[in-house]
Amino acid sequence: MTALRAAKHALRKELKKRVSGLSEEEKARQSLVVSQKLFEHPRYKSSQRVAVFLNMSDEVHTEAIVQHMFSSGKVCFIPKYLTNSSHMDMLRLNSLEDINSLPLTKWNIRQPAESDTGREEALVTGGLDLILMPGLGFDKGGNRLGRGKGFYDMYLQRCASHPKGKPYTIALAFKEQLCKEVPVDDSDMLIDEVLYEDE
Repeated sequence: MTALRAAKHALRKELKKRVSGLSEEEKARQSLVVSQKLFEHPRYKSSQRVAVFLNMSDEVHTEAIVQHMFSSGKVCFIPKYLTNSSHMDMLRLNSLEDINSLPLTKWNIRQPAESDTGREEALVTGGLDLILMPGLGFDKGGNRLGRGKGFYDMYLQRCASHPKGKPYTIALAFKEQLCKEVPVDDSDMLIDEVLYEDE
């Protein structure tokens, strides 16, 4: 177990270094390529209820995706991470303007406040068709390296017991985040697909 933890730790460091070497222009350019691929994706096109992350600076930018979701009439859900636990909910975003009213977290991303209890949680209502996943690293076998808190793994386990079942999962990645092999254990959930810019 400790060997796995050490391997994950080393890979996280390496990946953070790789991504921090990207210029803002390059991150924006790759984000656009990945967004365009997503918009053409049959799974995205056929999904009505979609969860998307509001990105940190070292993740694929998702502003264009959120805009596209609203302009194409999809129902948009975003994560709310509970501090000091690995519990996450996916709460409904009502409009593009809604984003700007959300408080900033210590990770410098916007999310609904603890006191904001009036929002629909995806699993309490109709479940999700698709989850767009962040992460630090991915391999082509569907293994994902997150930031070590287990938010998404726990959430996918909860999805699995929803009547609708587990939603399709697509990770959004810079090509620098692709690895030959991501070390995983039984609690790590596989993702269905990784979208990135092909060489």
